[in-house]
Amino acid sequence: MIFDTTHRNDDAKIAITKLLGNSYSLLSSLKIGGVGSKRMIIEEVSPNFKKFTNTVSDVNYGNIEIREKGILVYINKGLKNYSWAIPFYQLHTYKTSGFSIHAQGNFVRFKNNKLLQENKKFIDKLLTLKIDYDKQFEFY
Repeated sequence: MIFDTTHRNDDAKIAITKLLGNSYSLLSSLKIGGVGSKRMIIEEVSPNFKKFTNTVSDVNYGNIEIREKGILVYINKGLKNYSWAIPFYQLHTYKTSGFSIHAQGNFVRFKNNKLLQENKKFIDKLLTLKIDYDKQFEFY
């Protein structure tokens, strides 16, 4: 589910909180070493997300925020901001020519460059939290 979060949007905030849980408190955030990534360059998006990126040859930036039950992927298009809410049970990540996040039939691929390398610790933390979340539902 993607929301326009350029301006205060109470309906989007409520929907995101229902889907992903509350954001971490300051103390909890410090305990796990931060919940937000640095900005990264978006290399490619799925056809459904083309309308949320710059159509000219401008660079598209995005970043990720970890929530209790999922993540928020922020996409910046000029002066507009969009938030893609992804619960952990729908989240799939791939390390190909860059780092890509897939969910709900869509994807965002981040460019493999210095900005992505700076977020390596954050991505490792994200994957660890997803694995911990998935362990709740083991059938063995």
